[in-house]
Amino acid sequence: MIRNTKAVRPEYGDRFRCIGPACEDTCCAGWQVDIDKDTFTKYQSISAGPLRELIDANIARVPPGAAGEKPSSFARVKLLPTMGCPFHNAEGLCQIQVEKGESYLSLTCATYPRVTVVIDKLTDQTLSFSCPEVCRLVLLDPDVFSSGSAGIHFMPWDDATHDPSLLSYFWPIREFTIGLIKNRTYPLWQRMFLLGTFSRRLEAVIRGEVKGGFAAMLNGFSSAVATGSLRASIETIPADLTLQLGMVMELVKMRAEQALQAPRLFECIDAFTKGIGYVEGATLEHMSAEYGAAYERYFAPFFDRNPHILENYLINMIFRRMTPVGNPQKNTPSHRPSAPDPVKEFALLATEFALLKGLLIGVAGGFKESFSAEHVVQTVQSVSKRFEHDQEFPKRVYRILADKKLDNAHGLTMLLRN
Repeated sequence: MIRNTKAVRPEYGDRFRCIGPACEDTCCAGWQVDIDKDTFTKYQSISAGPLRELIDANIARVPPGAAGEKPSSFARVKLLPTMGCPFHNAEGLCQIQVEKGESYLSLTCATYPRVTVVIDKLTDQTLSFSCPEVCRLVLLDPDVFSSGSAGIHFMPWDDATHDPSLLSYFWPIREFTIGLIKNRTYPLWQRMFLLGTFSRRLEAVIRGEVKGGFAAMLNGFSSAVATGSLRASIETIPADLTLQLGMVMELVKMRAEQALQAPRLFECIDAFTKGIGYVEGATLEHMSAEYGAAYERYFAPFFDRNPHILENYLINMIFRRMTPVGNPQKNTPSHRPSAPDPVKEFALLATEFALLKGLLIGVAGGFKESFSAEHVVQTVQSVSKRFEHDQEFPKRVYRILADKKLDNAHGLTMLLRN
């Protein structure tokens, strides 16, 4: 039978406006800034003078044949010893744009913080949380994901098809996933558990282990969510604050190595350590008790009043990563489209969310009654900025999960439940 499903798509990308020098952070500080071939060629046509001298001194051609060489990374900006961009002037503006206009910006600079993906010839634009203004736009608006009539598409899919690649079912998977995250009849950690269970059942579909294929699985799982038949088994998974805090601190340590180059992240880590009572000689058990108290007294009351904030975080990440299917256009080292890996995609989302939530619990404890939305914005933005360009982070996360035997539904839920 041919069914129609709503193509749930982000419609907020074009609402972003850069606030320029009013921004509290510098978007490219500490990052590799690529210059595409067309922009590099355009720069070579700039007449001799101070701007051309600045460009020649601070943009280096990627050696032909070097690893990673491609038209979009034809050359790179040489960052200053402070890890800042040499083209930022005293007013915090790009000197190239000031003198030559926006058309002279590289693709990287012109599009950031927008992230474009194409699915079934539909172009979607999501946003990166590494920008503070994006965090305010996406996290703090309870209606940011409310769809209007414009841009709504209905995509057909055949429930009689048995497609182990899952690509034929992208839109019903997307519709179900976003609906699940918005379903407040379950606490958020239980919604994440259900998403993990759904991801494992998608893996079973891929392996051909589900009688009736994807359609039968989706019908059965949707019914189980609607009736609450899985609640009892979810509730049997205990909260383990010591385990959770230990994992968060291990991930924080990975990022703290770069914190001196990221003062906003350092401020968050400092508030986090104060909030969990970290002092020399403090035991993990003592800090876990402080962590639990911070959750009960400051974190939970704030997010009970503002439940949309963490939901919006997850939905934006799901849009960006195409969780739990993953981006089928993403190239693997063999340059072939990557195969769906729903369990791995969910594990990465769950672990990053556990890290963020754990940090926010500590930050809430550090600021106590004054904990506010701006503290949330700073924490989300500074953590995102340090993670997004670390290609080794997912591998390290999986190793930590495996070493701690947390790479399963039970373990991941223990990281998320308080």
